[in-house]
Amino acid sequence: MNDNPSFSGASESPVQQGSLFSDLPVPALTERQPAGNSKPRLRRANRAQLLLLPVNLEDLLPEDHRARIVWDYVQGLDLTLLYQKIHAVEDGRGRAAIDPKILVALWLYATIEGEGSARALEALCEQHDAYKWICGGVHVNHHTLSDFRTDHVEFLNDLFTRSVATLMAQDLVDLNRVAQDGMRVRASAGAASFRRRKTLEECLREAEEQVRTLQVELDADPALAERRKQAARQRAARERAERVGQALAQLPELEAKKKADDKEKARVSTTDPEARVMKMADGGFRPAFNFQYATDTATQVIVGVDVVNYGSDLGQMAPMVQQIQERQDQVPAAMLVDGGFAKKEDIDKVSAPEVGTVVYAPVQKSKDPERDEHTPRPDDSPAVAAWRQRMGTEAAKEIYKERAATAECVNAQARNRGLQRLLVRGLNKVKAIALWFALAHNLMRTVALRVAAPATGTGGS
Repeated sequence: MNDNPSFSGASESPVQQGSLFSDLPVPALTERQPAGNSKPRLRRANRAQLLLLPVNLEDLLPEDHRARIVWDYVQGLDLTLLYQKIHAVEDGRGRAAIDPKILVALWLYATIEGEGSARALEALCEQHDAYKWICGGVHVNHHTLSDFRTDHVEFLNDLFTRSVATLMAQDLVDLNRVAQDGMRVRASAGAASFRRRKTLEECLREAEEQVRTLQVELDADPALAERRKQAARQRAARERAERVGQALAQLPELEAKKKADDKEKARVSTTDPEARVMKMADGGFRPAFNFQYATDTATQVIVGVDVVNYGSDLGQMAPMVQQIQERQDQVPAAMLVDGGFAKKEDIDKVSAPEVGTVVYAPVQKSKDPERDEHTPRPDDSPAVAAWRQRMGTEAAKEIYKERAATAECVNAQARNRGLQRLLVRGLNKVKAIALWFALAHNLMRTVALRVAAPATGTGGS
C-alpha cells in the first residue's frame, strides 16, 4: 500500500492485476462525469481486426539505403554462370526459379548486416522492410537460401577475382603493400565428435549395419507414409556412414604428423571430418578452420582469400602471393605478415627475382642475448639475410606498422559481422563463407573509396 497522502483520493487502478504497472495508483477523475447512469461512448483498441493497407515496396526504403546500394551492385554483375544452372525455361514445365540476383543480394546484404543463418534470413524476408524490398514479393525458404550460399564456390571465387580486378583497373587498388593475417573461426563440429581410429572403425560398422537394416525394413513396409519416414532415417544413416568414412580417410594425414608413439592418439570429427582442433585467440583449444585474408594496406580491400584446416600460419605467405598473382597477374610489391608466417622457405620463394616481393615480418629474438637477431647468420640465404637486415631499420619498422592497422582491422570487421562460429561443415562450404565475407567487405570498401575518389584524386567511377 502506498502511504503518500497525495494519492489518498486515488481510485482503484483499471490496470489488470499482475501487469507491469498494476501497483501504480491512478488519481481520481476530476473531469465532468456523464449525468445519470449512462456510460461514456469510447473508441476502444481492437488489435484483432484485419487491416488492408496499400503498400508500395519502393516507398519502404529511403533512396540512400544500404539495401539499394547492394542491389545496384548486383544489377551490374555477370551472373551467366548461375543462369546456366537453371533447368526451368520459358514455355517449359516446372516451377519458375528464383532470380539469382535476389539470392546474391540477400546474402550480401545479410552478411553486411551480420546475419548468417538461413532460417533467420527467411524470417527477415517476411518481416524486415529491407529484405522484403530485395525480395520484391518473391518468397524464399531457408532450404533454398542455405543451398545457394554454399553451392556456388566457383562463381563466388570468380566474382571475387573480377571485383578486385575492376578496382585495380580504376586505380583504386595498386597492390603496393599487402597485409596477410590468419583468423581461426570455430567450426560447426563439437569437441566431443572427435574419435580415434578404433572408435571410428566401430562407428563405421554400426552405421553401415544400420543402413542395411533400414533398407530391409523399407523394402518390407508397403505403407507410403511409413516408407517416407524410413527413407529419411536411411538417408540420415547413410550420410553418417559417409562422414565416418571421410573421417577415416582423413586419419592417415593426422597420424603422419604425430610421433611414432602418439599415432594412435590422432582423432578426427565424425560430424565434420575436415575440421581440426586449433588454439584459439583466448588460449583454448576448439574445432576450427583457419581463414586467411590478404588486404591492400592503402584501401583495406581484400585481395586474397583462403581457408586451411591447420592452426599454424607458417607456410601460408607463399601460397597467398601465388594466389594473388594468378588472380590479378600481378604480385604484391611488399607483403606484411606477423612472425607466425616467417618461414625461411617462403621468404626465399616470394623474394626470388621472378617474383620480387619484399617481405616485412618481425625477426624472432635470438636465444643468445649477445647476438643481434638482425645480423645475418652463416646458414641464411641471401633473401633471408636481406630480410633480417631490413627489419632492423627504422623505415621497415614504420612500414610494418601498417599490418596491424589493416589486416587486424579487416578481421575485426568480419568478427563484428558475425564470423564467430560456422554453421556449415566441410572445407569447400567454409571457403564459400569466407568468400561471401570478402565480397561483402569489399563492396562496402568500394562505396567508401568511390565517395572519396573525387576529393583525393584516386581513380574514377
